[in-house]
Amino acid sequence: MNWLDTIRWDDQGLVPVIAQEASTGDVLMFAWMNREALARTAELGEAIYWSRSRKRLWHKGEESGHIQKVHDMRLDCDNDVVLLRVEQLGHTPGIACHTGRHSCFFQKYENEQWISVDPILKDPEYIYK
Repeated sequence: MNWLDTIRWDDQGLVPVIAQEASTGDVLMFAWMNREALARTAELGEAIYWSRSRKRLWHKGEESGHIQKVHDMRLDCDNDVVLLRVEQLGHTPGIACHTGRHSCFFQKYENEQWISVDPILKDPEYIYK
């Protein structure tokens, strides 16, 4: 059996993917992959996702330079979620979020509202030209 056949793909042929920083355990982002994205990620050793808004493969960092070098790939117990343990490259500390923050999970729930608790490390205007 092909290793890609083990995965329980959704009705659109996608699987949810969590990117976690290998060195710190920080959850950096959530995205989707199709079969081709996951196969190319395994082959290249860098994260390639399926962009639902662009409807195409998206090599993380293709515009920003903030590439995710994959240290290992893991599959959850139900075979329907992939975890990538990555090194976030391109800026120190690593920027994974298009808002210029380290992680996409920068909003914290407090007192019935969402508060931004992580700083912008680099203005997105200077990341995306």
